[in-house]
Amino acid sequence: MDAETDADGARPVGSPAAGVVHALVQRRETLATIESLTGGLLAASIVEIAGVSGVYRGGLVVYATELKAQLAGVPENLLDDRGPVDPDVAVALAEGGRRRCGADWGLATTGVAGPEPQDGKPVGLVYAAVAGPSGTDVRRFDLDGGRDHIRSAAVIEALRLLAERVHAADRDAAPAGSAA
Repeated sequence: MDAETDADGARPVGSPAAGVVHALVQRRETLATIESLTGGLLAASIVEIAGVSGVYRGGLVVYATELKAQLAGVPENLLDDRGPVDPDVAVALAEGGRRRCGADWGLATTGVAGPEPQDGKPVGLVYAAVAGPSGTDVRRFDLDGGRDHIRSAAVIEALRLLAERVHAADRDAAPAGSAA
């Protein structure tokens, strides 16, 4: 599998980050990233977009489990009970990073890129979560392929999740009877 493909092995049209960055610019809202398995790839894909400086607040790379609690504010008991690869941990990462970075939106990734399973969780299990003005959402992905593909597909899927939430917020904010 190509390292630049999504969970289904398809190559995205254009930059997955560009559309969401431009939507946030129009909305005058900010974004923070909180990354585990993607290790900065998510932030790098966002800062490649021209004009992002008014939108992107910054991010946290919390690869070590204890840093998820110390830097992103994930409850230690949640990490102790479930481990770092869990949907509720992904949500806590997104919410905690959003708060810590003072952003309107927090986008988080956690999972197992391999090559070996982690804490009984299979290689390719990934959770992406977004926390925003209207709440949180988390999505599970079961990704195939090698480590590079899993990490890059996680970035694409996380950006898609954020784009869906931002566009849903646009629709929710549209006055009755207007086209969104």
